[in-house]
Amino acid sequence: MTNQTIVNVDQQDLVISRLVRAPRATLWKAWTDPKLLKEWWCPKPWTTEVRAFDLRPGGAFYTFMRGPDGGTSDNPGCFLEVIPQARIVFTSLLTEGWRPATPWLAFTAVISMADEGVGTRYVATVMHPDKATRDRHEELGFFQGWNTCIDQLEAFAQQSH
Repeated sequence: MTNQTIVNVDQQDLVISRLVRAPRATLWKAWTDPKLLKEWWCPKPWTTEVRAFDLRPGGAFYTFMRGPDGGTSDNPGCFLEVIPQARIVFTSLLTEGWRPATPWLAFTAVISMADEGVGTRYVATVMHPDKATRDRHEELGFFQGWNTCIDQLEAFAQQSH
């Protein structure tokens, strides 16, 4: 695993930048096909149900995760920007059709992908409304959880390629 984790780019952001050993087109497909997304989206043994997935600005992005101990994580949101093969931006602060939301964790995530060497530079930038929310997200296990998901994405993409 090649990891380069950048912390505190901005006091309200959490950022992970990694070189993923898989073609960008394969990562993009795993990200943009809801049937594939559920295979890697949350750290196993948790599972993901994709309740809504309308890949366009203003379209719904709604995942529901279940843990083996009965815990759940309900995550309705909205896509803000989609640049094919390059960038996906989504937020928990809005739902489908730009409807305001009051999420349990307020953030906007920018996922970017670019060819680099034999793989893809994958950058996840998660912006928060304030430092307290950012710190809470980090304390909830942001780096471990999101890196685990990127590991799962990489493994899934390698076997799908």
